[in-house]
Formats: sequence, C-alpha cells, structure tokens
Amino acid sequence: MKALSDKDIALLEAQGCSAEDWSKVQVSDEASLKYVRGVRFSGNIALGRFEKSFDMPGGIHKHTGIFNATLHDVTIGDNCCIENIKNYIASYDIGDDCFIENVDIILCDGQSAFGNGIEVCVLNETGGREVTIHDRLTAHEAYIEAIYRHRPVLIEQLKRFAAQRVAECSSSRGTIGEHSTIVDTGYIKNMYIGAYAKVEGAGRLKNGTLNSREQAPIHIGYGVIADDFIVQDGSTVEDCTTLSRVYVGQSCTLGHGYSASDSLFFSNCQEENGEACAIFAGPFTVTHHKSTLLIAGMFSFMNAGSGSNQSNHMYKLGPIHQGALERGAKTSSDSYILWPARIGAFSLVMGRHTSNPDTSLLPFSYLIEKNGETWLAPAVNLRSVGTVRDAQKWPKRDKRAKEGRLDLINYNLLSPYTVDKMVKGLNILDQLECLSGRTSDVYAYQSAKISNSSLHRGQLLYRIAINKFLGNSLISRLERIDCSTAETLLDALRPKTQDGAGPWVDLSGMIAPKEHVLRILDAVEQGEIATTDELHARLRKLHESYYKLEWTWAYNLMLEFYGLYPEHITIEDLIGIVEQWKESVVSLDKMLYADAKKEFSLSAHTGFGFDGSNRTAEADFEQVRGAFESNPFVTEVQAHIERKTQLGDRIIGMLKKL
Repeated sequence: MKALSDKDIALLEAQGCSAEDWSKVQVSDEASLKYVRGVRFSGNIALGRFEKSFDMPGGIHKHTGIFNATLHDVTIGDNCCIENIKNYIASYDIGDDCFIENVDIILCDGQSAFGNGIEVCVLNETGGREVTIHDRLTAHEAYIEAIYRHRPVLIEQLKRFAAQRVAECSSSRGTIGEHSTIVDTGYIKNMYIGAYAKVEGAGRLKNGTLNSREQAPIHIGYGVIADDFIVQDGSTVEDCTTLSRVYVGQSCTLGHGYSASDSLFFSNCQEENGEACAIFAGPFTVTHHKSTLLIAGMFSFMNAGSGSNQSNHMYKLGPIHQGALERGAKTSSDSYILWPARIGAFSLVMGRHTSNPDTSLLPFSYLIEKNGETWLAPAVNLRSVGTVRDAQKWPKRDKRAKEGRLDLINYNLLSPYTVDKMVKGLNILDQLECLSGRTSDVYAYQSAKISNSSLHRGQLLYRIAINKFLGNSLISRLERIDCSTAETLLDALRPKTQDGAGPWVDLSGMIAPKEHVLRILDAVEQGEIATTDELHARLRKLHESYYKLEWTWAYNLMLEFYGLYPEHITIEDLIGIVEQWKESVVSLDKMLYADAKKEFSLSAHTGFGFDGSNRTAEADFEQVRGAFESNPFVTEVQAHIERKTQLGDRIIGMLKKL
C-alpha cells in the first residue's frame, strides 16, 4: 500500500470523489483508480487493485471498482465491485473478489462479538436453561448446557468456554470475507460475513455471524430479518424468514416466512412456513407447514405434521413448562401436546394429548387420541415402512461438507439407547399383564391406556427387535474374529473391560455411554478440559469408539436376555442366537413388506383414473406410482430377506465347524 500522489488525487476529484483527508487514503495500484468514481472517503482507507470483471446473469459484465459510495475506515481487497451504497460503509474489512451493490448501510458500531455470547432461552421461555451461542457450538455442548443445570460448576465452566470464544471473536471492525456477494440489501450492522457468502435482498442483519466458507457457502435471501444470531456454513435462510436470538447449525434450510425466536437449530434442520419459540431442534428436525408451532420442546430426527402444536402455559405461573419428543418421533396433522410431556423415541403422536404423557420407556409407539383420552400402541412403529425409510434417508440427506463437521451424529435405529428402552418397555408390558391379567381388555400405564391386543403385539415386536439388535452385534463381532477353535472364539467375544456397560444417553444426535459422558463432564468441572475445542475433541473420541463400547453393552444384555453365563456359553448357544436373529429379521421384513403393500391397495387407487373405469384407475395408478413388485423399497426388502438369510446360514455353518 502507498499514499496517493497529487496526480492521483486530481484524478479522483475529477471523477467525483472527495476525502476528509487524502493522506489517509492508500492504494495498491494507481492504475486502478480510474475505476473509483463518485466516492466519498473519511478515516483510514485502503484500496486494492481493480483488474477484473464480474460476469453477471444475462450476459452483463461489470468491471471491478467503487462507484457511488461513502466509505469510512474501510479496507477493500483486490478485484471488488462496490457500487450504489445509499448511506455508507463504515469500519469494515472487505476481502478479495467481493461484489457489493445496492445496499443501504454496512457499519460496525463499536466493539462487537458478532452474535457470539448471546444467551438463548431454550425450553423454558422464562429462563433457567440458557445456552450461550458461539461460532463453534455443537448440539452436544448445547445439550449439556441446557440439560445439566443440576451441575452449576459445569455450567459455569461452559459459560467460561463461551466467554473465551467471545473474546477471540470480538472486534471493532466488521468483516466481509473473500468472494462474498451482498446485493439489494438494507441494514447490515455488526456482522461477520465469511468467505463465499451470498446475501441477496435481506432486510436487516444485525449482530450476527455468517460462518461461510468456500466448501460450504451460506445463502441469505430476500426479506430476511435477523438479530443476535449465528448461521453456520452450508445453510440457507431466505424468503422473509425472521430470526431473533437464534443459532442455525450446518446445512440447515429456513424459509417461506419462517419465524423463530430463542431457538437452536442443529445440522440439517429444515424449517419452513411455521413458527418456533424456545425450541432445541437437534439434527434433522423438520417442519414444512404454515400452521405448525413448535414451542418449548426438544426434538431431533423429527417431522412435524401440519397444524402440530404444543402448549407450555397452564395460565398459572407463566410459560414455564417444557417437553421432549425423543429422536425420531413424529407428529401427525393437527396434533397437540400439553407440556410437560415426554414422548419415546421413534413414536408417532396423533390427536390431542392433555394428560402430560411420559412414554420415554415405550419407544416406537403410537399415541392416539380416543374420546379425549391417550391410547398407546407400544412398539407398533417397528413394523412401519416409514420408520425404516426415515432411518435410511437421514445419512443420505446429510448435506454438510465432508470436512469441518461440528455435530457428531449416530444414525443407528437400534442402539443401546433405544434397545435399553425396549427392554425396559418389555418389562413394563409384562408387569402390566401380570398385574391385570392376560385377558384384561384395557391396561393403564401412567396417563395412557393400552388395549389387550396392543399390549401383546408390543411384547412380540419388542422381543423381535431385541433379538435383531443382539444378533446384529454378535454377527458383526464374529465376522471380525479369526479363530480356529471354539475356546479361542468364545474368549475373543468376551469384552476385556466393562467400558460401555450401563445406561446410554442421546446427546442430541450423539449416542454414548452415560458413564463416559459423566467422566468428560467431571473433567470439565475439574479444569482438565479447558476450552470448547478440547471438549469437542473428547466427545469426538468417544463418538468414534461407539462400536467397541456397543459390543460391551450388547454382550451383557445377551447374557441377561438369553439367561446365559459367561463361563458356560457354548457354540450351540451362539447358533441359537443367530437362528433367533434370522427368524426375527425375516419376520420383521415380512411385516414391513405387508405395511408397504397397503400403499398399493385398492383404497390407495382412490383419486386415480378420474374419467375412466376401475381398469383405467389401475393403469393410471401404475403409471404414476409404479407396480408394487418393482417398487425400489419392496425389492430391497425382498433382497434384504435373502441376504440376511444367507448371512445367517453362513455364520451358522462357520460355527458348526468349530
């Protein structure tokens, strides 16, 4: 950079430019000054080169430069195009190759942390579970800060971690990263805008961070108003969305007029049309409908039906109640839950429920409203084709860049977390049957009712799923063991430590043994973990040990569930487990096959072949939906039955040779 010569100043003044003090304006290339026109300078200014052109849609070419703008204390990188700034740009560092056009004002007013350090009141609207957001926040750190309030020393340490990040991010100068585009936008104040971000037509962006990068750019669209917020890389916020005290995780999509306040959205959430208030939206929380309100709840892998609603207010002490739909839970159209309530994993909620149900120990269930009462169908979602389809689609819909992923996501449908609940759920159903009798018409569980047929079907389905999980774990282990004798194989199967035994928890997407999580939290309290990055590293190491730890848990359950003793396990016992696994897998696949077939029944043909006969309706249906036998999911179920049968036979054959 060098100072302007008298000749440079004369050229700029001839081109309609002015300055409070020309000695404070520096340039890197005098030849580029011909592309600086109608600009007013004040404070310290540094200008890069203007040597290239931008190719615009429609075939227009715009040469880089600065045209019709007021700049105060601004540095501008090479090959930027800045034009038609209605008010001014103040106290910003603008990177190379940026395009800024038709903007009202861009300013940084004093010291700012750009959204870092904002406290978001999740779950309880009135406070008490605040999460301090920052640009390295993960779902797991946020979960710990929101849920483990009974450990005040831990919470104090987490807030100290966030304060460290606030100090690192604070500056009196805003940033617009390289290759960023800002056009047709109104008010931008105290913003950090990362590289390759695209802001088009936003109304107001105030005190926030767009953590954009080349591999995962951020797009902010028309009409967006956002205050006190952070948006992580790969995300899109557009179409008049309104955010206030909100964290948006990696590769999320918010649009179509969505409104959110005091809420957290983590990886791959999709929020459109509706409203959120004080929610903790873990990975893959999805809502599409204008009439849907999510409030004061914790969700993950969730899909909210049209008109879904919750209430956190009993009109006594204020909006102090909260609830949770555990991972994979769904709500049907027009569902309603009165908080407090807790819905078990992978359950479906239909109708209105005002009796504060807690079905967390009965996962994969249907909650159905009948005559104002909550009826429960335990485990029935295990045989739903929709549940399996969801489990298959989530990994495929992870849009995050391969490098730099923040949230640690476990996609397993059957895990120690869900299977432990199924074991406890099976015990609950067995106890209900024992207390009320096998022939009782209705069984009461907390505030819900369970019919006779639902209870016995739930017992069967839970046993099938537990058999499947244990068989999966055993076969996976057997395939990795190369042993020539029964004794060495049985010894290799025995876990050498008890790491992984005991209950497991779901830290909003990450599934891990509770004991190991508590060890990490102890380390935070004792100062052994001193930064957010160190906490993330410990959690990542635990996440990567999942399958090793899972086997310890599965082995212990295998002993308990099948009534075995470690010193007396035989090859015949293992063969029996694999036989039960094979039978359970085939049985469950046949249920899925039957459930899928409902989508091709005669009643499903209604609305097809408007102007023809039944034969026309069938032909129309087949052209639009395809034939049942050729449906990709159906063919995969059939292939899965064959593959798993062959696998089971192969493992049994291998065991018999020992």
